[in-house]
Amino acid sequence: MEYVFTFLEGIASFISPCLLPMIPIYIAYFAGKEEEKTNKAVINAIGFVLGFTVVFVLLAVFASQLGKLVSSHMKYIKLVFGMVIIVFGLNYMEVLNLKFMNKMRTMQTNTENLNFVKAFLFGLLFSVSWTPCIGTFLSSALLIVARGQELLKGILLMLVYSVGLGIPFILSVLLMEKLKGVFGVIKKNFDKIKKISGVILIGMGIYVMFF
Repeated sequence: MEYVFTFLEGIASFISPCLLPMIPIYIAYFAGKEEEKTNKAVINAIGFVLGFTVVFVLLAVFASQLGKLVSSHMKYIKLVFGMVIIVFGLNYMEVLNLKFMNKMRTMQTNTENLNFVKAFLFGLLFSVSWTPCIGTFLSSALLIVARGQELLKGILLMLVYSVGLGIPFILSVLLMEKLKGVFGVIKKNFDKIKKISGVILIGMGIYVMFF
């Protein structure tokens, strides 16, 4: 169940209101000046996804080790973690307004003549710049990892999260023209999507607290 929730959190991160509008810009970066060459764009997108995946896996390792340090108090920490995730969900549904979770910070980087290696580094950098944007879902996933205390499971959970976030990126590159209408529908229904995403977070919080 944890893997399902984490995968859904990855997808929810992709369609978050501050990230989704930037997707066409990222795809233009991946394609460079040769927009007709889909293969190049896909390779760069894969490098980009691998870049942020590395950062997220390292965060999972840290969270797992932190969980071990506080294992003797895990019963109470699970309750706290669960409540924090529920608060994240309520914030995403706009029942609460946590300004520090709703800020977006962007980073400028040189994407001229982008190749696989540069795209990988691009992914590393933007995993940091995205944090305020997708922080709700990323934090929730990391809390699950810390609760589990198992290094391998933590890495797998964060890989699942990265897959949930990364696959839509790659599919968007492959199907950009066909997905323009889909992106438009998503933008028009952001309020509903945010509420559904909030419900996912609240469900995750309840799962952490009682299972």
